[in-house]
Amino acid sequence: MPNRTMAMQVLLFIWILMLNAVHGQVSYSIPEEMPKGSLVGDIAQDLGLDGQRLKSGKARIYTGDNAEYIELNKERGVLLVKERIDRESLCGQTTPCALHFQITLENPMELFSVTVEITDINDNAPNFKNNEKRFEISESAIVGSKFVLEKAIDTDIGTNSLQTYTLTPTNNFKLKLESQTDGSRKVEMVLQKPLDREKQENISLLLTAIDGGEPQMSGTFHIHISVLDANDNAPVFTKPLYKAVVMENSAKGSLVTRVSASDEDKGLNGHVNYVISNTDVVSELFRINENGEVILLGEADYEKATTYQIDIEAIDNGGLSDSSKILVDVTDVNDNPPSIDIISRSNSVNENSSPNTAIAIISVNDRDAGDNGHVICSITENLPYAIKSTGSGFYSIVTDSDLDRERESEYNVTVMCADEGSPSLSSSITLSLQISDVNDNAPVFEKSSYEASILENNSPGLSIFTVKARDADSKQNARISYILEESSVNGVPVSSYVSVSADSGIIHALRSFDYEQIKHFNFRVKAQDGGNPPLSSNVSVKIIIQDQNDNAPQILYPVQTGGSVVAEMVLRSADVGYLVTKVVAVDVDSGQNAWLSYKLQKATDRALFEVGLQNGEIRTVRQVTDKDAVKQKLTVVVEDNGQPSRSATVNVNVAVADTFPEVLSEFTDFTHDKEYNDNLTFYLVLALAVVSFLFIVSIIAILSVKCYRWRRERMFYKSSANLPVIPYYPPLYADVGGTGTLQHMYNYEAYSTNDSRKSDLKYARPPTESIISLDSNGTQTFTHAHMGKPAVSDDQVRSRKLCLMTQLIYYT
Repeated sequence: MPNRTMAMQVLLFIWILMLNAVHGQVSYSIPEEMPKGSLVGDIAQDLGLDGQRLKSGKARIYTGDNAEYIELNKERGVLLVKERIDRESLCGQTTPCALHFQITLENPMELFSVTVEITDINDNAPNFKNNEKRFEISESAIVGSKFVLEKAIDTDIGTNSLQTYTLTPTNNFKLKLESQTDGSRKVEMVLQKPLDREKQENISLLLTAIDGGEPQMSGTFHIHISVLDANDNAPVFTKPLYKAVVMENSAKGSLVTRVSASDEDKGLNGHVNYVISNTDVVSELFRINENGEVILLGEADYEKATTYQIDIEAIDNGGLSDSSKILVDVTDVNDNPPSIDIISRSNSVNENSSPNTAIAIISVNDRDAGDNGHVICSITENLPYAIKSTGSGFYSIVTDSDLDRERESEYNVTVMCADEGSPSLSSSITLSLQISDVNDNAPVFEKSSYEASILENNSPGLSIFTVKARDADSKQNARISYILEESSVNGVPVSSYVSVSADSGIIHALRSFDYEQIKHFNFRVKAQDGGNPPLSSNVSVKIIIQDQNDNAPQILYPVQTGGSVVAEMVLRSADVGYLVTKVVAVDVDSGQNAWLSYKLQKATDRALFEVGLQNGEIRTVRQVTDKDAVKQKLTVVVEDNGQPSRSATVNVNVAVADTFPEVLSEFTDFTHDKEYNDNLTFYLVLALAVVSFLFIVSIIAILSVKCYRWRRERMFYKSSANLPVIPYYPPLYADVGGTGTLQHMYNYEAYSTNDSRKSDLKYARPPTESIISLDSNGTQTFTHAHMGKPAVSDDQVRSRKLCLMTQLIYYT
């Protein structure tokens, strides 16, 4: 075997060993022409894989653009011959001849390289392109003249290839074999004995080509020689070897090189013709004209062959010839862009995948050489992906940073591969990758807190308002349920007040609210998604109860009892605007629903009294006269400002008189038809009895004297100074400026007769009124504010009070 061929085989063997060490390559060797279904090797055992792994990993063979001669039986875990393999069709003269493919697995992704060497068998006999060749040789041809014969072609290799030639008969010619640089042999027929046309004009020879196979095979070629008259000078080439260079993209018809041969003969015997003696693809790619110019007929492709050897002959008209050869080197041109094939890929990846998660494996190949075939691959910038070379033209596309489906749910990953030729050629592919959702976002409410209002006296089940939350996740991870968090309002679970719809977030009232009992309350609502584990957030909700005018005003004073009637006293000497009493009312509603107004509905004498619209004060509108009835009955209506308004009425009894006997006679009539509380009567009788006992003993001696003086003073007051009537007010109410309540503190004392049902009298002390009171030591006091009248001496006041008390006790 030639040294060059042996060196190539050694380098290829070392390369296979390196691949096997780096990538875990498995190698097999099988002869060509094996029948379909023949066993190649136990791939599962050789790769150390479980047979079940081949199934679960969806094992398959990747061959790229090459035909698939080997198939994988996943059930048995073996490689079988899929198609008949003809080594000569597959590799030609290349040795060794091998099939290279990859086995890919998924979940997780794995890649194994497999090499199957195809060994040659002696299935081809040596063959000549032509069956015969004719020579015209001058009889003057000198001994040693050489005649180039057609070479046989044996597509087998090694010992099965062409080994030798034989020429028969050998009377005039012998066979000369000369090895050439491409490993073939140059076959020449050498004249070893001068020709004599007169003895033998035509000579027939048989050239036999024999291979070294077992059994041995051969092919024959017939040589017909016509002996001509003398042409004793053969052409001679100027060089035994010509060299030329051609670009692989050179146009058809381009001049490759020029050769020259000379013949010392003259005339027709000195005319030289040039021919190419190659019988292979070279004769179809090149031609030589009569001027020795070698012309390119086809397309020189560096990827198919890097060099060509052209065998040329120079033949004169006498049949004499010389031979030479031309070595044509093909220069590579960057005319092939990188080829990208997807071996395995994923359509989606979880957003919480760790960096360096593989999403695809690709194969990249460039048929050019040198820098023209050196490829660099990259991924579009600003994408969370990277491409990594795994050697031998294979690349992995992996995640390069954290993914977030909520930021980007889909990526189009464009892989760009460019060679380093000039100009550079490139190819690209685009992979669409979906980002699968992971529950990494909690629901978020649209507001940081909610506040809503509802009118009191609502219907149970009424929808108040809606809370709304959003979840940036998708599908089940974004399905939100609303939950009412447990808490209490005034010791009562909030779940008895409101409920929240789990799906819609609508908050419903579970009961009818009363503003007077509860004005507002707070609770929290939780929004929880459907992920696993679920995520949640909560929000504070405040419900404000709005007031409705559902309460009528309540009369605080005058007190309406079941057994007696309060009577207010107005002296006949009272001036215009005299404050008789004040109607005090409240409304438990709020706002304008609690704004009260007072109106006089009915009165015994409407011309005598009026009621303050805002403050409820009953005052005289004219001077009291002796003609006015002692018994005056007023009906006052108290209305709120609600819509619609509500009201309450109160009857106020007013006694117009100057003396207590006169008042008591009329007062008795007021209470004839009244019922009185028995318990109150008992306590009042008991209290009055004790008071009477204490006072009668101590003051009865001086009453008669004081009474005389009081009568004289009474005549004076009738003419010059009218005393105000004693009004009666309840205790402990505050006046808020016309809203219907009193501002000051009032005290009152009750005095009754033995028949307490008919004698309930109350004395109050407003700031501008007179009060009759009894001290704890039995001393009576009488306080008077003038309201613009002349002052009265203390003795006069004291005398009048004592006289009034005497009359009261007397009538009692």
